[in-house]
Amino acid sequence: MADAHPEATLQEIRDILRAFSGPDDDAVAAVRARDKTLTKPPGSLGKLEEIAEWLAAWQGRAPKVERPRVAVFAANHGVAAARPVSAFPTDVTKQMVANFQAGGAAVNQLCLVHDAELRVYEMALDHPTDDFTQGPAMSDKDCATAMAYGMMAVEEGLDLICLGEMGIGNTTSASAVCHALYGGEARDWVGPGTGVDADGLSVKAQAVKDAVAANRDAMTDGFEVLRCVGGFELAAIAGALIAARVGKVPVLLDGFTCTAAAAALKAMRPDALHHCLVGHLSAETAHRALLDRLEEEPLLDLGMRLGEGSGAAVALGLVKSAAACHTGMATFEEAGVSAG
Repeated sequence: MADAHPEATLQEIRDILRAFSGPDDDAVAAVRARDKTLTKPPGSLGKLEEIAEWLAAWQGRAPKVERPRVAVFAANHGVAAARPVSAFPTDVTKQMVANFQAGGAAVNQLCLVHDAELRVYEMALDHPTDDFTQGPAMSDKDCATAMAYGMMAVEEGLDLICLGEMGIGNTTSASAVCHALYGGEARDWVGPGTGVDADGLSVKAQAVKDAVAANRDAMTDGFEVLRCVGGFELAAIAGALIAARVGKVPVLLDGFTCTAAAAALKAMRPDALHHCLVGHLSAETAHRALLDRLEEEPLLDLGMRLGEGSGAAVALGLVKSAAACHTGMATFEEAGVSAG
């Protein structure tokens, strides 16, 4: 995968990003050629045919999803200790990690359904980021270390990875990333997250506004946005995205927070997310606006806003279906069916 040591610098990771390769056009051509011979009318599987092409483009071979992984990165945010931006205390992050490990969370059940491996990556839960309303959330070293840690989730042999997160306060961080990248009013990028009321929304919006104001001069590119107003788990997601591109592993993104981390990469390089699909449209208020900015369409819209990779894990079923239909269907010749 991407060759980044845990003590890499942000500049070294920028160099990896600049060296990204494009899709495998020959693999896509092979999928299209085979598709014409399958026992169905052309185009009759709709979006599933597009997904099969996307898989081939970024796997560099005939599409298959036999070893998918759901990677959930968990971290805490200094702003959540400093201001009441969440309906839950930061202790819940550690408690939910224990729930993941015990098999009791929603994402555990979805991984069982889709035969996916779940990996949960704890990121110094007792040492949150700094309060980004007062200055950068992370140092250059800490941000780069978090990104390098995320890269380690993409291992040899994986053929697809779903990315998710867990962290009290991380929708505030995601909103700050979006506000920094795209401007507008801070309140336009803020939603209920874990379920805050109207007063809580005002507190979140002010925190986002203050964070961007406090760090404006330092946020010179997408990586600096992540460093200043992101979090350890957002930086890890960005690192995993980079490693997946290098390792030819397609990615399913989860909801608002995960997509906000990805947006920082697109700010660095316009084609940085071509190996990704967005699993679902989150009910978190700003996700639709963010997807419009990224020119991405989600695979599903189920009114979910749980996080923890759950929406991406549901969408995994669609991607597996696309690969299975393409590789498993008989051709007209094999089935003895007239092609018309």
